[in-house]
Amino acid sequence: MGKATRLRSRITSNHLRRSGSSTLRRTLAGLLMSAEGYRTAWTTDRVVLVPEDEERLTVWMHEHLTLTWTEHPEPLSVEGGLISRLRPPLNVDGARPGAVREAVEEARSRYYRSAGPRPAG
Repeated sequence: MGKATRLRSRITSNHLRRSGSSTLRRTLAGLLMSAEGYRTAWTTDRVVLVPEDEERLTVWMHEHLTLTWTEHPEPLSVEGGLISRLRPPLNVDGARPGAVREAVEEARSRYYRSAGPRPAG
């Protein structure tokens, strides 16, 4: 969950385009890496999906994910309760230890490891 003043632009410019700036995309890619064969590479400062796989992940997201939201005048006052009640599986901040959290953390690690060692320079 996040707080965005411009949710549409955050989703379209971040989560539906670039793994380098989206924890959601990196997590999904890590979870789906063996099934979908996603490939990663280093840029100067981060691990990203190769361009063809960025496109394939976007297609996968359009086919498999839905999005909903609500507006609230004081989002911070309800965020903790919503996270506790809904327990969103990809949100490890504040998540209880357990198998789901471990799977998400492992998927994120798998994503970074897949690019190999960071190049010197």
